[in-house]
Amino acid sequence: MNTLSPLADRRSAGCQLATRLGHLRDSDPIVLALPRGGVPVGYEIARALDAELGLVMVRKLGAPGHPKFAIGAVIDGDDPQVVFNEDAMRIVAPAPDYVKEEAGRQLIELERRRHAYIGEKRIPQLGERTVILVDDGVATGSTVTAALRAIRRHDPGRLILAVPVAPPDTLEKLRPLCDDLVVLAIPQPFYTVGHHYRDFRQVNDREVIDLLAAAEKREAAND
Repeated sequence: MNTLSPLADRRSAGCQLATRLGHLRDSDPIVLALPRGGVPVGYEIARALDAELGLVMVRKLGAPGHPKFAIGAVIDGDDPQVVFNEDAMRIVAPAPDYVKEEAGRQLIELERRRHAYIGEKRIPQLGERTVILVDDGVATGSTVTAALRAIRRHDPGRLILAVPVAPPDTLEKLRPLCDDLVVLAIPQPFYTVGHHYRDFRQVNDREVIDLLAAAEKREAAND
């Protein structure tokens, strides 16, 4: 069902997605959220599926003078990866020095967030597992593309992308990168992710840390 009614907020969207993903509960899934906005969504999915909650640390590369317009994304790890949005790169045509500097800035921010959220922890073992990648929505798809490609390198048994809202053209580009795709709303015209929420207030570091702590406490109680 692709409802075009505005989503209430991220956690409500996570509860709706969890309903669509309930059949995966017995497959011992792991939910990987993109911080910060994907964490409240992922928390509700992990809670409903009794699943582990982890993070994939990705930052978009913003266009010169327009930081919210993604020309690509960089993902943290032992071998940081940069994935470009080829259409955006052709439109913007940024200077090579700008791209290098922007990637460096975002890697610094990724490192700060990683230490704040999970310390020295890295992505859990994903080999042969059912992995559900979650964000609060997709626009150009650069960030999610980087995350999906990074997760594939860990050889998951099944890779599922679950997002509350995304435009149809972006979804078509993402479908080949995952085994299944679950979306609540596919509006046309799309505008922005926030346009399709009634409450899209910014998620701060404290909220991310608290939700991860709550998820870890729940997981420990279930062991």
